Amino acid sequence: MKQRLILQTTVILIGACAGMTAAFAATLDDIPNRKPGLWEIRIMMAGRQMPVQTIRQCTDATTDPEMRSSFSPMAKEMCSQQNMQKTATGMVIDSTCNIGGVASTSHVEINGDFNSAYTMKVSSSHPGAPGGAPKTADTTMEAKWLGACEANQKAGDIIMPGGIKMNIKDMQAMRAMMPKHLPSPPPH
Repeated sequence: MKQRLILQTTVILIGACAGMTAAFAATLDDIPNRKPGLWEIRIMMAGRQMPVQTIRQCTDATTDPEMRSSFSPMAKEMCSQQNMQKTATGMVIDSTCNIGGVASTSHVEINGDFNSAYTMKVSSSHPGAPGGAPKTADTTMEAKWLGACEANQKAGDIIMPGGIKMNIKDMQAMRAMMPKHLPSPPPH
C-alpha cells in the first residue's frame, strides 16, 4: 500500500512539475515570492482516478526562489517558447516544450495572491506521448498559507503525502552529484 502511494505521488508530482517547469520558465523575476511560512498545496488531476494529493512547503525569502529556480534550468533547455502575460488577477503562461523527446504545449493560469492563497491551473497536451500515457492533462494546484512553519520544520522542507520529508537544499545537492548525461549502453 505504501509503495502504491509513493508511486502515485511520484506520478502526480512529475505531472505537476512539468506544468511548473513551463510556468517557472517564463520569467522568474516576474513571479513574486510567497509569504514566508507553511504553505499547503492540494494537487488535483481532472479525469484521473487518483485522490487529491497534498504537500506542504515551509518557505522563507531564500528557499522560495530556490524552489522555483530548481525547475528553471530544465525549462530553459526543454522549452523553445514561453510567453507570460500579467492579468488583473495573476498571470497566464503559454509554452511549447520537449520533455523526454515528447512535444508538449501547456497553458498555465495563476490567480490569487502569494500572501494568502493562489490557484494554478495547468492544461497540457502531449500528442506524441507513448501508448498508455495520457495525451492531455488538466491539473489544478490550490495553495493556501497556513501560518508559521511547524517547530520540527526548517525552510525548504517539502512534506509529501505519507509524511515523506525532503528539503530543497538536499535535492539540489543530490542533483549536483548526478551525471550530466546517462552512460551509453554497452555494445552488443
